[in-house]
Amino acid sequence: MSRTKEKELVTTGERGLRRWDDLADNPFDIFLRGRNGLHRQLDRLFDDFWENGRMSGLLGSWTGTDLSPRVDETEDEKAYRIEVELPGMDQNDVDVSYSDGLLTISGEKKQEKEEKEKDYYRRERSYGAFRRVLPIPVAVDEAKIQASFKKGVLSIELPKTKEAQKKVKKISVKSA
Repeated sequence: MSRTKEKELVTTGERGLRRWDDLADNPFDIFLRGRNGLHRQLDRLFDDFWENGRMSGLLGSWTGTDLSPRVDETEDEKAYRIEVELPGMDQNDVDVSYSDGLLTISGEKKQEKEEKEKDYYRRERSYGAFRRVLPIPVAVDEAKIQASFKKGVLSIELPKTKEAQKKVKKISVKSA
């Protein structure tokens, strides 16, 4: 390609190179469209990164400062059960309470790492608190609520009252 023809080509953002005389817009408009497109892409990137006020795009689930532990809820005719994933914590870091149909699980995660070698010393710390309030949709026998903690999983059993157990009605399913 000759020098003269190279000068006639201009960039048009995502569309690549075009001849100057093929463009309806002037170069400044093309520049602004490209800049605005980049701005939108960066906005989406930061929105994904700071999802729900947390750095979820970088940290993932409960890996450092994302303090929203995963919760599994199950129910059968006798009890309502909840399991909460709390890796790196022990039972002394967690508080559980039940009042007026609300189960509150809160705690504080503290993590420290220290490495000492001949040529360097490294110390990392992370701290953070969490609190989850879960509505319990059944009447619970508060005197029989039990909680246990094993291998980073908090298990809570909320036995239903006799009245709540009687309200469960089995419905048979027939083929259509």
